[in-house]
Amino acid sequence: MPHRDELDYCPPAPVPPPSRLRLLDIIIRLRRNPLECWSEDFFRDPISKLRLPFMDAFLVHDPQAIKRVLLDNAKNYPKDPIQRRILSSGLADGLLSVDGERWEVQRRALAPLFALRTVNSFSAAMLTAADELVAKWSKLGAATIDVAADMTLITLRVLTLTIFSDGIGGDLDEFSSAMTAYFNVVGRIGALDLLGVPPSVPRPGHRRLRRTMAYFEGIIDRIVGMRRERLARADVPSDLLTLLLKALDPATGLRLDMTEVRSNILTFLSAGHETTANTLTWSLFLLSQSPEWCARVREEAERELSSSDGLADRLIVARAVVEEALRLYPPIAALSRSAVEGDLLGEVAVGPRSLIVIAPYVLHRHRTLWERPNVFDPSRFLPDARAAIPRFSYLPFGIGPRTCIGSSFALQEATIILAVLILNFDMRLSEPADVWPVQRITLRMAKGLPMQLRIRKSTDGATACPPTVP
Repeated sequence: MPHRDELDYCPPAPVPPPSRLRLLDIIIRLRRNPLECWSEDFFRDPISKLRLPFMDAFLVHDPQAIKRVLLDNAKNYPKDPIQRRILSSGLADGLLSVDGERWEVQRRALAPLFALRTVNSFSAAMLTAADELVAKWSKLGAATIDVAADMTLITLRVLTLTIFSDGIGGDLDEFSSAMTAYFNVVGRIGALDLLGVPPSVPRPGHRRLRRTMAYFEGIIDRIVGMRRERLARADVPSDLLTLLLKALDPATGLRLDMTEVRSNILTFLSAGHETTANTLTWSLFLLSQSPEWCARVREEAERELSSSDGLADRLIVARAVVEEALRLYPPIAALSRSAVEGDLLGEVAVGPRSLIVIAPYVLHRHRTLWERPNVFDPSRFLPDARAAIPRFSYLPFGIGPRTCIGSSFALQEATIILAVLILNFDMRLSEPADVWPVQRITLRMAKGLPMQLRIRKSTDGATACPPTVP
C-alpha cells in the first residue's frame, strides 16, 4: 500500500453523488448500500427536504434542530413505521423499540444494570477475553486472519463473561453466522418501505428470518431456564442476566414479563456484540493505516495495562481512536422519527406525519460542523480538544432519553480490547483487501478485514502480553 501522511488519511467511504438521486436510483442503492444515497448537498445543508411517494421527509443535521427532535420535543417524534418494522423482528417488546409508559418502566428497571459502577466492575472480565484472544493469535505465529470475524467472537465472549456467565449455548461461530443473517435481512430498506406498505406485509427474506428468530428464541429460553433454576437454588452468579431477571421498576415494584425479558436479551446479544465488534474492526483497520496513532496507543498500553482499576479512564489515546472510529463509521448510520403534529425546526416548517431522518454517518462528516471531516484524526477526542465539538453533532449512541443504555459498556469494552491487541501484535492489511463500509442496520465491513499478524516481542524476547489482572 502506498505511503500516506496519516494526518491526511481519508479512510474508504462512498463518494456522495453531486446531485439528488431519482426515486428509482434511491430504491436501488437502498437495497445495495444505503450509504450511497447521501448526495453532496446533505453534507452541506443543515436541513434538507425530500418528497417521498406518500410523505415529506426532512434530513436534519442541524445540532439545534436535532436537539429539538430528540430531546426538547421528543414526544412529538416517535419512531416511524420503517424503523418500527426493522425493530419488530424479535426486538418489538424490548427497550430499543417500545414507547411511552412501557419504555419508561423498562428504562427505570434496566438502568441499574448499566450504572457506571457496574460497568467498571467488568474491566477484569474484558481483559480476560482480550488475553484469551492474544493466546489464540499467538499460537498462529505469523498468519493472515479475518480480524472482523474474530472481533465478533471476542465480543460474544465478553457477553458470556459479563452478562450470560452460563454461556449462550451452542457454537459461537454458528451464533455469529445467525446474527449476521439476522442483520442482513431486517436491515434492508426497500421499495415497500418507501411506498408506505404496512410492516405486516412480509419483506424479502421473511421465511429465513423466521428460522433465525426461532434459533435465537431457543437459545434465550435455555439461558433463562438455566438461570431460573440457579435462582431457585440460591446459586446465583453476579452477572447482568441475574440483574435483568431481578430488575424491578422503582416506581411500581413490578418485574419485566417474559416477553420483555426475551426481547431485551436479544437486544443485548445483538447490539451488545455486533456494534462493538464493528467498532473494534474499524479501529484496528484505521490504526493499521496510521503508524503514528498506532505507536501512541501502544505506548499508552505499555504504561497502563498493569491494573484493571479505572483502566478505561486511563486509556485516553485508545479511547480517542475508538471515538474517532465511531465518528467515521457510526454503528447506527441513520435513525428516523415521524412527526405527530406540525413543528418548526429552526426556520423550517414540518408537517404532521413527516418523516424525520437524522443520519449520524452524514452528521459526523458534515462540512459545517467538522474540520477535515473525512480525515482520520483521533486528536479531536483528546481531553484538550473535545470541548470544541459542537453539542448534538456527535451521536454514535444517540442522545436524550433514548440514548443507548449500554454506551459506557461498549466504549469500555472496545477501548480495553483495542489496547491489548495493539500492544501484542503488529497488524498489516493483506493485499489485495477490499475494505468498504456497508449499512445493514449496523455499519460493517462488506467483506471482512483480512490482516497479517506478527507477534510483537519484548526486549527479553518474551511475547508482550500484559500482566494478568485479578
